[in-house]
Amino acid sequence: EAVLRNKGDYYGKTLKKTSDLKSNACLAPSQPIPAFILKALKKIHPEVTAKYYGCGLVVPECLEGCRLLDLGSGSGRDCYMLSQLVGEKGHVTGIDMTEDQLEVARKYVDHHTQEFGYEKPNVDFVQGYIEALKEAGLKENSFDIIISNCVVNLSPDKRKVLSDAYRVLKDGGELYFSDVYSSSKLSDEIKNHKVLWGECLGGALWWEDLVRLAQEVGFSPPRLVTANVVTVDNMELEAVLGDYKFVSATYRLFKIPKISNKGSLVIYNGNITGFEESLEFDSQYTFKVDEVVEVDGEVASILSHSRFAEEFTFQPPGLPAGCSVKKPKVCTNTRTIAPNVS
Repeated sequence: EAVLRNKGDYYGKTLKKTSDLKSNACLAPSQPIPAFILKALKKIHPEVTAKYYGCGLVVPECLEGCRLLDLGSGSGRDCYMLSQLVGEKGHVTGIDMTEDQLEVARKYVDHHTQEFGYEKPNVDFVQGYIEALKEAGLKENSFDIIISNCVVNLSPDKRKVLSDAYRVLKDGGELYFSDVYSSSKLSDEIKNHKVLWGECLGGALWWEDLVRLAQEVGFSPPRLVTANVVTVDNMELEAVLGDYKFVSATYRLFKIPKISNKGSLVIYNGNITGFEESLEFDSQYTFKVDEVVEVDGEVASILSHSRFAEEFTFQPPGLPAGCSVKKPKVCTNTRTIAPNVS
């Protein structure tokens, strides 16, 4: 708890605005921001945006009507942005351990409800630890999607974070999160460095440990969405880090039944807001509207047992001639879990 209090002080007292960060690890970009998300961000109060310290932007697709949980919601920027994307019938809960950050987030609930034209708020904020969701009052099987933005690395018990996330997700739910990963296991010197902890580097997981932990608690194998090399433009911190390399990477993990070995032919219907022409599902698969794509058993299981099931038409492979299905465009990329940290 002392470690968590120190990190809470760093984010609540040491940092007063985003520009106070000493490295770019917690600001690493992910990918170009779609216009509809930029529009949503512009409606967020300036103080909420100024006191947000996440890395990049974490926005999964197909959100209308969903119940979302933001782990480490901070000043509430992502919650208020997602509030607009889930719509008035959806709901967003933010959990954070830092009272100073929660105070900013809660201060503007009524402001954003009015700004978005909603009759009542569809956002709430809970104080608690991301590895203690039950203790924070969050019920099992209650969320469609969990997001997290550069926060899991701040937890001393990452297995508990993943197992608690799995517990509160509904069947078919998704953990979609961005974080910082290391090229190898970190030394104790780096793990115990106060500034490196606060800058999202000291607690970075070796990416292979993420793959192992995720599957141990029951998730599908993590699927890499994006990855960007982290550059530390601070000479003092660079000297401590030595040869360690870091990436900011976004992964998606699903709570689905046992994965099938059978692949499938799938056709994206193009009905997801903001992705009417194509859906970049991960670093391996991009689905263009009305185009037949052959997917492996893992992706077929994910798509058919999650909120994406209604967004695709599914056909078993090996269809007889004469069926009205175009020749499949087979993805030839090697399936990638590992981010490139070279």
